[in-house]
Amino acid sequence: MTQREFIQYERDDTIGVITLDRVDARNAQHPPFLEELDSAYREAEADSGVKVIVLKANGPHFSAGHDISQGARKYFAEDLTESASGAEKLYAWETENYLGLTRRWRDIPKPTLAAVHGKCIAGGLMLCWPCDLIVASEDAQFSDPVARMGIGGVEYHGHTWELGARKAKEFLFTGQFIDAQEAYRLGMVNRVVPREELVKHTMELAREISQMSSFALRMAKQAVNRTLDNQGQWTAMQAVFDMHHLGHSHSRLVYGDGISGMSVDKMKKSGTGS
Repeated sequence: MTQREFIQYERDDTIGVITLDRVDARNAQHPPFLEELDSAYREAEADSGVKVIVLKANGPHFSAGHDISQGARKYFAEDLTESASGAEKLYAWETENYLGLTRRWRDIPKPTLAAVHGKCIAGGLMLCWPCDLIVASEDAQFSDPVARMGIGGVEYHGHTWELGARKAKEFLFTGQFIDAQEAYRLGMVNRVVPREELVKHTMELAREISQMSSFALRMAKQAVNRTLDNQGQWTAMQAVFDMHHLGHSHSRLVYGDGISGMSVDKMKKSGTGS
């Protein structure tokens, strides 16, 4: 089994269990974290004995989103392609590592369940939204405050599909948190359970699903995902991703910083980043 620093992976009978484990950074995502997460997904996908995949997190929060701290910048600087220049560098990197990975995780031909607790902020949504089912603990809270950074929302625009048009606008316009019960009412999460029962309940649901035919589960998943795509979901996500990068370019012109979307001083005043 592959050794990883930021992600744990284990197989529990027919369930592949992926655990976010960058606790000191509240599971904020930098390039090595994303590489390891994708590696764990690929390991579970390739294992014929795994029928269902569960994504959960260690620490007090599911994920604080993308790591835009100064300490994480060196990874992005090293990882951005040398074959491009200007805005194309960041566009190429995020196409592959944000939009591309989330799309790939969404289309894994096995059921995926996310167990979400604590805060799930901005890029954290890009970890749970691609999953087929979301089980949230009663203390779970969701937000996308990226408008405060001068950009219209995170790279994976699931907002309209997950929340409905008007609630998606409120969510993006205000940057306020939606709690677990509101997320359940809106249909964004499937179940809400006490924090201490989150993993147990999610694993029980995964085992129940695993009793079904693997091929039937694959067809059922494809049926729903292809219906969403025929309704325009994927086309819309690609278009919004391009708008997101207009925000990056604007922020580079205004603040001299195209990744965070604001100056370091403004980040500190707003409390964004770590």
